[in-house]
Amino acid sequence: MSVPFPFTAVVGQDDLRLALLLNAVSPAVGGVLVRGEKGTAKSTAVRALSALMPEVDVVAGCRFSCDPASPDPGCPDGPHETGAGAARPARMVELPVGASEDRLVGALDIERALSEGVKAFEPGLLADAHRGILYVDEVNLLHDHLVDLLLDAAAMGASYVEREGVSVRHAARFLLVGTMNPEEGELRPQLLDRFGLTVEVAASREPEQRVEVVRRRLAYDDDPEGFAARWADEEAAVRSRIVAARELLPSVRLGDGALRQIAATCAAFEVDGMRADIVMARTATALAAWAGRTDVLAEDVRQAALLALPHRRRRNPFDAPGLDEDKLDQTLEEFSGDDDPDPDPGGGPDGPDGGGGQPSPDEGPQGGDTGAQPEAGEGGQPQPSGAGEQSAARASEPFRTKVLSVPGLGEGAAGRRSRARTEHGRTTGARRPRGALTKLHLAATVQAAAPHQRARGRSGPGLVVRRDDLRQATREGREGNLVLFVVDASGSMAARQRMSAVKGAVLSLLLDAYQRRDKVGLVTFRGSAADVALPPTSSVDAAAGRLESLPTGGRTPLAAGLLKAHDVLRVERLRDPARRALVVVVTDGRATGGPEPVALAGRAARLFAAEGVASVVVDCESGPVRLGLAGQLAGELGGTAVTLDELRADSIAGLVKEVQGHSRRAA
Repeated sequence: MSVPFPFTAVVGQDDLRLALLLNAVSPAVGGVLVRGEKGTAKSTAVRALSALMPEVDVVAGCRFSCDPASPDPGCPDGPHETGAGAARPARMVELPVGASEDRLVGALDIERALSEGVKAFEPGLLADAHRGILYVDEVNLLHDHLVDLLLDAAAMGASYVEREGVSVRHAARFLLVGTMNPEEGELRPQLLDRFGLTVEVAASREPEQRVEVVRRRLAYDDDPEGFAARWADEEAAVRSRIVAARELLPSVRLGDGALRQIAATCAAFEVDGMRADIVMARTATALAAWAGRTDVLAEDVRQAALLALPHRRRRNPFDAPGLDEDKLDQTLEEFSGDDDPDPDPGGGPDGPDGGGGQPSPDEGPQGGDTGAQPEAGEGGQPQPSGAGEQSAARASEPFRTKVLSVPGLGEGAAGRRSRARTEHGRTTGARRPRGALTKLHLAATVQAAAPHQRARGRSGPGLVVRRDDLRQATREGREGNLVLFVVDASGSMAARQRMSAVKGAVLSLLLDAYQRRDKVGLVTFRGSAADVALPPTSSVDAAAGRLESLPTGGRTPLAAGLLKAHDVLRVERLRDPARRALVVVVTDGRATGGPEPVALAGRAARLFAAEGVASVVVDCESGPVRLGLAGQLAGELGGTAVTLDELRADSIAGLVKEVQGHSRRAA
């Protein structure tokens, strides 16, 4: 829309607005990551901020928005002379999830560079965003290598393009804002750390506030210009306050007492590295400037901690975000210095409670035992098939698992599990380009052009290169897979000790999938049917939550579970044909209920083998007498079987080779 929704008209979301304004005052804070459910005004607030940003002076004709007062000496469009420039509004540039590396950092005309020796560079989005806002919606869905490039440029204030001996550097300083829905998957911890601040947003549960949200949105949709005009005075006041805070920022004093509180807080929450301390110091300074003060107070340090530390504190991937505010207040009080007043937990510079609604960790049990159920006997003897409903057993402690991978060479989304052809990785060969050339293989290009030099009139030194000679480098890296868990929740698995171990094993595999950037799905079977407990998703957290509350009991419809998993894979192939699947069946191998349950399970398993689907059976059988049914199931699937103990990373070094070997024989 030509008229953005006014920033000051956003209802609630005090933390979100404050974090954005602090970055507008001091871009050195390092940007904002906004996490929250859909429909919580994340994108609306970010787009509205661009209208509040002060205008910037730029060198006329410079594609890289150089400041005429201090032009970049290395600007590709330079050199520029110091002098007057033209004022224009600060830009807000949006980076699409499907953008290529060339679109982000810029592209070189490789053919002209080789044939004419000309550095013909077309700027990318990083150049467009210089001295403005770079907005990445759904940043967690962006390819990892693009996130790396983006955050490196944000940290260094410059973008570097290196292509086959030709290099270009230009300034790239911008306010970086990313939004994401955690249900669609998380960012890697090291990438989370590169965002200065993070904010958790959620829709209000107060009816009056929700009514006001709807009222304002409808009024804006009916008449955007008129609605914006009604908020013009508030917008102008905030714009003026940003300018005043920027001018005051160099005069703000960060005393030793505040620095001690910052260091003590980062140490108390066990954050890694020193980036958190630096970001907290910059944020507290910006908070003081925003409040119109020249001294950093304890309340500034407290608010800075609530914005800068939740995504940096050491926690497991499935732990709830947020800080323990009681612990925070205790730390600030313990290290309060003489040059700072007592911390004021009840008030921050831009919110009623200072904490801005930051959630505190959930201390309650997660799916724990709710009744005094008897434990299984020694050896984990299973209950008979047809046993009644059981309360959900708590998962045992997770562990580091063996790497399970899909054999062959895929072409799926970037990840860390199976071998794949990728845009990044080690070079393995060359081919003719299909479409736009992205990675030149220089030696292969020269080799292709060399035999034709005489026909092209070249007899002396040098090389005439034409488009038909260009060769694309083929590279090999790693891809993420769809790991589909098929979990037996029948009565034969219901002994509490065994189900606890099973859940611990699956949770361990989920942790591994989280680290390797996989999609995951969960199918369970018990009683007389199978259910899709979780359709394939990038949210490993959601899978862990469904696993924790998984009940057990009833017969073992193994065939139904396998057929349901087969249907899930069929649908997923239509949605994402490049992503290969790894099926992990967690069972003791028993099949009961219905006519010929064992034969039906065998026929269902052979469907996977016929299609060459990689599979692993996690054998959950226990006790002194073992039937080996899981091993037979693995043979029907064309995969391999592994016990719960063998799944650990410190046992059976050849597990991956076995998985690949069985899968190749099945194919």
